[in-house]
Amino acid sequence: MSPRDVWPILLFGAVAALLPVFVTAGTLLNFAIFTLILALAAQGWNILGGFGGQYSFGHAAFFGTGAYLTAVLQVRYGVNAYVTFLAGIAAAAVVGWIIGALSFRSGLRGSYFALVTLAFAEVFRVLANAMPVTGGAAGILIPLDQRAANFQFESRGWFYLVVLALVTLALLLTRALEKSRLGAQLVAVRENEEAARAVGVDVLRVKLSAITLSAGITGAAGGLYAQYFLYLDSTIAYGTWISVEALLAPIIGGAGTVFGPVIGAVILHTLAEFTRTLVGRIPGIDLVIFGVLLILVVRFPPRHLLRFVRWRR
Repeated sequence: MSPRDVWPILLFGAVAALLPVFVTAGTLLNFAIFTLILALAAQGWNILGGFGGQYSFGHAAFFGTGAYLTAVLQVRYGVNAYVTFLAGIAAAAVVGWIIGALSFRSGLRGSYFALVTLAFAEVFRVLANAMPVTGGAAGILIPLDQRAANFQFESRGWFYLVVLALVTLALLLTRALEKSRLGAQLVAVRENEEAARAVGVDVLRVKLSAITLSAGITGAAGGLYAQYFLYLDSTIAYGTWISVEALLAPIIGGAGTVFGPVIGAVILHTLAEFTRTLVGRIPGIDLVIFGVLLILVVRFPPRHLLRFVRWRR
């Protein structure tokens, strides 16, 4: 990568890091932290779906694995929070590889692959709801212990900076992928899998690499969620809400681009909060808005809008 590729990401990280200096309201910092966590999950989806063209409807499987392992190892076995966070990322990556190996070796793609990922996420949700180690339907609560050594902070600003650092790292990783041989092979697979195979691309290896990396990044988002909110149940960790939002953010912001998931996550949650302010907290109103947004983006893709703006000029 050249400095020209890196500096926009570093500039974003530097500017965003100033937020806690000017914003001290807990509500706004909560909004920013939650948006960044979801942007991280969306960046994970973007690597597989945006660059690789393998649309997943079940990224909750990776988010929930990272979240639950972070929580369970701390609460049940007394493992250090930082170690559990890394273990959650690794476990999510392994789950991604297993799902990919089962799906891609069987030749599943398109809607069949999407449904398989959705099925895995639902199976994990049911298991987490039934297993005593996860707390069953009651969920699991991480004890409050606000020390940096325990990956908890008295100030929301410090946790915001940690999440921002990981999002920035994910952006750099995505940029490196975009400029790499693997990135070019991913795009080739997305555009025409048979043609890519004909010119010597190992399609299975490329897909497995993409889903493993994608799952690991999404698992990191799950671990951050558990560590910040300190409570999980199966509906939170493996719920369809995270699969939907991880998919929508890149599509709205620009799938297959580096900053698309971040832009999409900000748009989604700004609009959701604005809607709740206007109509109140009606259950499911945010999903209605997200569905309308998805229809509009599919009907009027952002690239078509940009072409129209350039034509008008």
